[in-house]
Amino acid sequence: MQAKGLPVNTFLQDSKDAVIIDVRSPIEYFKGHIPRAINVPLFEDAERAEIGTMYKQQGKETAVTRGLEIVSPKMVQFVTQVKAIAQGRKVFVYCFRGGMRSNSFAWLMNTSGLDAQILSGGYKAFRNYVLQYFESKFNLVLIGGSTGSGKTDILKKLAALHIQSVDLEAIAHHKGSAFGAINEDRQHPQQNFEHYLFDAFSTLSLDQLIVLEDESQTIGFNKIPHALWLQMKQATIIKIDIPFELRVQKLVEDYSTTDIAALKECVHKISEKLGGDNAKLCLQYLDDGKLADVARRSLQYYDKAYTHLYNNKKQAMVCVVSDTIDPSINALKVKQIIDSLN
Repeated sequence: MQAKGLPVNTFLQDSKDAVIIDVRSPIEYFKGHIPRAINVPLFEDAERAEIGTMYKQQGKETAVTRGLEIVSPKMVQFVTQVKAIAQGRKVFVYCFRGGMRSNSFAWLMNTSGLDAQILSGGYKAFRNYVLQYFESKFNLVLIGGSTGSGKTDILKKLAALHIQSVDLEAIAHHKGSAFGAINEDRQHPQQNFEHYLFDAFSTLSLDQLIVLEDESQTIGFNKIPHALWLQMKQATIIKIDIPFELRVQKLVEDYSTTDIAALKECVHKISEKLGGDNAKLCLQYLDDGKLADVARRSLQYYDKAYTHLYNNKKQAMVCVVSDTIDPSINALKVKQIIDSLN
């Protein structure tokens, strides 16, 4: 049974409750893949390199023959593995260009009794689709405010209130500051960050407002797609204004269980900006377990940077003053503004 090639939008829609199999090599999969895809490589990295060299030096026929020699002993394993994963569901397969690898794999799956379809144009088509998607017009509003204002917590509460939102920091596995990698998983390679960002946006209505946190274009080493970033720079900002000591309290709560060595490493990263004496004090405070004092010194640096940043922003800004760090209360205040913008 010949596998059916599907365009990207149909492939993504039809595979939501099915199994997506990426048959490329592990290194290809690591650099970038369709969200929720499972890697069942037709060739391991070294095997793919061998076949690629053979193709260049000895031609297609020799490379194909060698490919068959490598794949043939694995065929039963592939079928057994995918059947265990699929458990009766349809199987959607892709390789890099939608060529020999995905067609061969889908043929094997269909021959073994599974229902397999392939992605026309493969991963390359999906990648171009994602990049083009971020050229879309988004109705954005940003949640801004100084460090420790609880912006991420407010964003989560807004989502619970059925306000469309995307948590950029959660997708990036980074909080954006010098302390941003603490208590986070390893960040995605850039292409995967963009793919998971696309996955989050694609569930939303572009006709309604979408709330994001006001971020720098770079979050850790992940970078917000340029077309989206340009729109963020023009979006209305709802700026949360929380008293200094409440923000100190918030930071202490967030980092109270963090390893002191990890916090020291972060202080070293910003030691020049903190100033030598302040950095030494922060390191001593950490040794003494005085997290509130570390937070106060750090906030003085971050507040100065945020003040400069917001003074130079040219987009519309609405300020929400609050005397609490409670995200439920602050989310309701933000929601009132969002409702008026809608």
